[in-house]
Amino acid sequence: MLGSAALVAFAPTTDLDRAHAFYGDTLGLELVTRDGFACQFDAHGTPLRVSLVDTLTPAPGTVLGWLVPDVHATVRALADRGVTVARYDGMGQDEDGVWTAPSGDHVAWFQDPDGNTLSLTQAAGPA
Repeated sequence: MLGSAALVAFAPTTDLDRAHAFYGDTLGLELVTRDGFACQFDAHGTPLRVSLVDTLTPAPGTVLGWLVPDVHATVRALADRGVTVARYDGMGQDEDGVWTAPSGDHVAWFQDPDGNTLSLTQAAGPA
């Protein structure tokens, strides 16, 4: 039923100005619209609506992720923009904070300013 419908992604924020700066300036997403309720970005053809909420308890897992051709290069570029990769005990992450999944995929995680967990994945094979 929804297999041919376009997906819209959502992430909550308690501060639109801070979210605008992070998703737009730091991550490099193009701002499409902004009003008093949300900032909408173009995430490579997928609308990402970062919506204002009064209070926020971040989800316990990843809420948004990007497939990238080179996770190490992307992690380093984000580090140059002030983004810190999350490190998790027992995950065996390398010096860049990248974990190799049993599938061979390479994954790194980081948080937005509201504590939402975001990820980067370099697929082991064709995506």
